[in-house]
Amino acid sequence: MRESAAASPLRRIPGVAVMLALLVGIFGTIAPGFLSLANISNVLLQSTILTLLALPMTLIIMTEGLDLSMGAVVTLTSLMVAIVSLATGSMLLGLAAAIVVGIGFGMLNGWLVAIAGIPPFVATLGTLGMAQGLCLIVSDGQSVVGIPRAVRDIYSATLAGLPVPVVVALIAYAVFHVLLYHTRFGTYIFALGGNREALRYAGLSPAKWLIGAYMIGGLMAGIAGLFMTARMNAGHPTAGLGLEFDAIAAVAVGGTSFERGNGWLFGTVLGVIAVGVLRNGLNLLALPSSLQVASVGFLVIVALFLDGLRSRS
Repeated sequence: MRESAAASPLRRIPGVAVMLALLVGIFGTIAPGFLSLANISNVLLQSTILTLLALPMTLIIMTEGLDLSMGAVVTLTSLMVAIVSLATGSMLLGLAAAIVVGIGFGMLNGWLVAIAGIPPFVATLGTLGMAQGLCLIVSDGQSVVGIPRAVRDIYSATLAGLPVPVVVALIAYAVFHVLLYHTRFGTYIFALGGNREALRYAGLSPAKWLIGAYMIGGLMAGIAGLFMTARMNAGHPTAGLGLEFDAIAAVAVGGTSFERGNGWLFGTVLGVIAVGVLRNGLNLLALPSSLQVASVGFLVIVALFLDGLRSRS
């Protein structure tokens, strides 16, 4: 299963590639300034947070799981960055607190799914509510402002001519690629969705690796929280709500199956860019955010429909 999923990426490209090409063509024609270098750079920069969430979401979905709490957890980790860095003056301590909180929620999600046997949809829906509640408690329902300059500047800083968030997203992709396709952990991720019983017959614990997948999601939510705070120049109690929808949409558009352990990381990246292009184009056209959400859902349906047509041909 692993080799077939990794060795036949062309079978997954068409749906997301066709949709991405169509979106670029349409918005390049009707949206003023869409094809400018500044706007293209802006799309890539704004897609970094979603990339950090969609990569682990790919692994989770490959295990036939789901993480609906990811957006709320990013909101909570963003608040932790703002609160801790404001109290200590240290960006690194704020990031550390965010990572600890993110991993904690990932571990809880994994335990509920793998040990308690609660369906992923129900388990992560519950932790979504917990994270949302904690966001309101720690922030008292207000934005956390006055964060240190080191946090604010990390989003606009550059490294080797590239924005730091883009560099981090590229490194994250490289790490996940190696992890999924060139390590035993990746083999176990494919097996969790494709043939979980084989792990048990091999004397391995599926629960251990399943919890690990959710913990990686929490880790990435902590890192994404730093960039969320930096981008907004504050911690907001509702900043990341709905990001889990975009992450799931990007994974689905990118060709990862919700069953049988089939997944493709580069397809996820293309899905992230497609979602980013769609939202950016609609913003340039000054269309309301409610229409943007509906359009992302439509994008998922069309991309999956195109892939379905190709698989039957």
